[in-house]
Amino acid sequence: MSHVLDEAIQVTAGPDGVFHATTHTAYANMVGPFGGVTAATVVNALQRHPEVLGEPLALTLNYVAPIADGDWDLQTEIVRTNRTNQHWILRIVQNGATVSTGTAVFGLHRPTWSSTEAQPPTVPPVEDVAVQDFPDFIAWARNYDKRFVVGGLADGASEDSTSTLWLRDQPERPLDYPALASIADTFYPRIFLRHGTYMPAGTITLTTYFHATPEELAAQGSAHVLATARGVRFGNGHYDQNGEIWSGRGADAILLATTHQLVYFKDPQ
Repeated sequence: MSHVLDEAIQVTAGPDGVFHATTHTAYANMVGPFGGVTAATVVNALQRHPEVLGEPLALTLNYVAPIADGDWDLQTEIVRTNRTNQHWILRIVQNGATVSTGTAVFGLHRPTWSSTEAQPPTVPPVEDVAVQDFPDFIAWARNYDKRFVVGGLADGASEDSTSTLWLRDQPERPLDYPALASIADTFYPRIFLRHGTYMPAGTITLTTYFHATPEELAAQGSAHVLATARGVRFGNGHYDQNGEIWSGRGADAILLATTHQLVYFKDPQ
């Protein structure tokens, strides 16, 4: 039996680097599909391209307009392939109109010196943190087991926009690059936490950097990841937020991905 995420990110390859996809009701958002599942679909398509080099290193998607329910096309172009990295230009088209643009970088993992300066948050074990659901009208959130340590959606207004939570696909699913791309967008808008209420808000552009190797993803399996995000600057109708996805807690935690997005918002009426 296939997992709902695999159903949602399914693509069919067409000629000239075009992939065909269809929205899935399980990942519906308040307006259009959940942006994370769109990112996951793009990663899945690029990994299936016959000329792809290596694994995803970076993905940027600019959400020009909401994707309507139904079919959409991903147009891909390889700009340049070097010895260790490959650069792509992307365009999502629906009914003849461009609804998203973007870029991607793929590449080969090579053994080199390494160091991670970022540190994971200090948190209790996942089994000591209660599951917290979102309201039913946020359909995509039902596909994740969410255990907030701080910054839950129901926590009320806060001067600190940080949310930290244990998170995994629901039902369980081994982590891979498409799933990691989707998880990177699971942080609800930071403006909700600052004001303690829902507000008109939406992602304009989302960038994710994939640090994990295939071996690290295989080792993660279907265990919870530790996810944390905070806003940076709010004002003039926009704000940005940073996020980190870790393999666990403590000294053995591995930074799997980092993400940064720009969000528009309107003050509540």
